[in-house]
Amino acid sequence: MLTRLLSQSLKPVIASLGGIVLAMAAVLPAAPASAAPKFETAQPIPLYSYFATGDVDAPVTAPSVLPTPSFVLMGGGPDVDPAFRWLIQRAGIKPGTGGRFVVIRATGTEAYNPYIYYSDENLTTSTTIAELWVGGASLGLSSVETLVIPSIKAANSPAVNAILARANVVFIAGGDQSHYIRFWKGTALEQTLKSLMAKNVPLGGTSAGLAVLGQFDYSALYKSATSELSMMDPYYKDITFDPAPLSLQGGFIAPPALASLIFDSHFDSRDRMGRFITFISRIVAPKESASGTFGCAGGVLPASSSGNATARGIGISVETALLVQGNGDGKPVTAKRVTNPSTTTESAVYFVRPSVPPSVCEPKTPLTVSTVEVRKLDDPAGVFNLTDWTGVPLYKHLDVNSGVLSPADWY
Repeated sequence: MLTRLLSQSLKPVIASLGGIVLAMAAVLPAAPASAAPKFETAQPIPLYSYFATGDVDAPVTAPSVLPTPSFVLMGGGPDVDPAFRWLIQRAGIKPGTGGRFVVIRATGTEAYNPYIYYSDENLTTSTTIAELWVGGASLGLSSVETLVIPSIKAANSPAVNAILARANVVFIAGGDQSHYIRFWKGTALEQTLKSLMAKNVPLGGTSAGLAVLGQFDYSALYKSATSELSMMDPYYKDITFDPAPLSLQGGFIAPPALASLIFDSHFDSRDRMGRFITFISRIVAPKESASGTFGCAGGVLPASSSGNATARGIGISVETALLVQGNGDGKPVTAKRVTNPSTTTESAVYFVRPSVPPSVCEPKTPLTVSTVEVRKLDDPAGVFNLTDWTGVPLYKHLDVNSGVLSPADWY
């Protein structure tokens, strides 16, 4: 969700395909008490909504296929302006090439369009870009388009998928990730996204949009899980995943470059370390030993302090983005952190990996897992190697003992 409120009136060029309904409320005088009641004719609910800023018909010479993948993993809260510029640049878009930036969401408005397209509150396309604006037009974008896709039927719409298939950059907005799983998984929309990823079209997401970018997703089908309740019962009803049951195949989107990962947002502001360790613990497969069975029933990956096919995850703070890029065959996938110049938060990224399986992981029983490795990236110059999980020194080891996180001050 776009959380940075724009203080001025914005009038982007709004285009319509497929019958978007724009409603205006009329203020009518009260009818006399004796007058017969009047009924408004019900307006049809649009299948989907489409908004465009810029010129959607402009020729585009930016490459449609790129050599390596690019992802923006954003932690929610205020959007990170330089992360959007990075996506545009990674798409090979430059002044004169044109390029289409497509935002997809299940609810909400076109508020991203002017923020990404224009350079300042006067809605100019100046090469001098003000803070709180992306300035995409000055970087070469010819259009920013938003699709609101609120149903399975909409996600299967040929018109929706035709618009999305032309994208040079795709961004999944915040909102409710359960909508993305319920409405988009298994549809033509998912196949279009996978086709774009196969061409290495840059892809980003924030908050709920971030949540659906891992191999494993916290699907939040019910209420949002809390750290306290998660650690007290790692199988309680609000902990839901995609794929369900957990599997090494069948996840929604599941970009290959982000294999073995699960993500969480608003990480520090909502104190989510406890629930995140629980989520990752649930991914750890059961393991028999002479002293008993460790791990979690239904888990699919080992816990280890080495290797790149182990249970692990990335927690991202508000107003923080992790820029993830492939670097060619045989080279590691790397990531760096960015935030806004005016940020008032620490804007850190946490890389979390259990080094040993949980010793207690059962329904209606407090979780116990020890020696969970946490690496913290808060340096704009730092580069993290996602492939071998190096580049940032160990920050802390955390334990959960009978449902209690230790140390509690993990920030």
